Amino acid sequence: MNEMTPPKKTGILGIGNFLLADEGFGIHTVHYLEEHYTFPDSIHIIDAGTAGIYMAPFLEACDPILVIDVVAMDAEPGSVHCFSSKDIGAGTIPRKMSPHQLGLLEMLEICKLRDSNPETVEFFCVVPADLSTATTLSPQVAPRVKEIADRVVGWLRRAGHTITEKMAAMKKGAPNA
Repeated sequence: MNEMTPPKKTGILGIGNFLLADEGFGIHTVHYLEEHYTFPDSIHIIDAGTAGIYMAPFLEACDPILVIDVVAMDAEPGSVHCFSSKDIGAGTIPRKMSPHQLGLLEMLEICKLRDSNPETVEFFCVVPADLSTATTLSPQVAPRVKEIADRVVGWLRRAGHTITEKMAAMKKGAPNA
């Protein structure tokens, strides 16, 4: 990085289709994070929906990137699966992670060709139970929103970021009774 290039932000990327029940898991989770925590300016959170190629500027501007999504794999619906950049290189991550893609993995390859790919990408995923038309999560997947949010916050804190729970922040700033 040269002196003129600002440091990259840490990115949190929620992916999915909010209108297809569990397919919206990533979106529900980033909204949960924004509602329950305060993040420093060094963290950029985005609800990417099904943005596909339009994710490229975010992928090129952030490093590391924490991706929250569903994963299409033969496993128990609602089960949690985490992958990393190493899994991409090793081919152990499903190439087609979820139904909404021109996939994130393909977008990361495009960024790599442009020599602007993030070095670190961590995936926090669940296996969907229901992909019907609905804006709510299935009973198997809904409890995973808080679980994945806790994992993401833990990862960020271990990386040195100060993340504050909004309730704690409100109590801290409240006048004494």
